[in-house]
Amino acid sequence: MTFEQFAMARLPSLLRYAVVLTGDRHLAQDVVQEVLARAHVRWRRISEADSPEAYVRRMVLNEYLSWRRSWSVRNLHLAGERLVEIDDARGGVHDHADRIAETDALWHRLATLGRKQRAVLVLRYYEQLDDESIADLLNCSPATVRSQASKALKTLRLESEREILIPVEEKS
Repeated sequence: MTFEQFAMARLPSLLRYAVVLTGDRHLAQDVVQEVLARAHVRWRRISEADSPEAYVRRMVLNEYLSWRRSWSVRNLHLAGERLVEIDDARGGVHDHADRIAETDALWHRLATLGRKQRAVLVLRYYEQLDDESIADLLNCSPATVRSQASKALKTLRLESEREILIPVEEKS
C-alpha cells in the first residue's frame, strides 16, 4: 500500500481519534497533519511494520502528549455539535438540545484532566485497549495506567457532583 492510499483510507479514522484526544477539531487536524507529514518521510519503514495504522495512531498519541502550543491545550473548546460529526452513538436521548448540552458538559469535564489522564481514558474507552497495551503506548507500567484512570474518573465524578450541587444551592 502506498502512503497516499493509506492516508486516503485512514484519514477520517485518524481525525476522529485525534478529535477525541484533543477535544478540538482544529487542533486535531493540526496534530494529524503533522503526523502524516512525518509518516510520509518514513513511510517505507512504517509500511513494513506489522500494523502501519497502529504505528501511525501511536504517532498521533505521542504528538498529542507532546503538543507544545499551550494556548491550544489550555483553551479547549466545547465540542457540542462537533462530537455529533464523529458519530457519538449514545442511545436514549431524543432531544437534540439535551444531547448537545450533555456533550458540552462532558467535554468541559474532560478539559479539566491532565493530558496523560485524558489519554488513558481515550485509549481505554474509545480505543478499547487493555491496561498493558496502554502502558506500552505511554511507556509506563500497567499500575500507573490504572492509577491515572482512577484519578481521572474520580476527578470527573467530583466535577459532575459539583455541577449537580451548585444549582441545588442556588435555589436555596
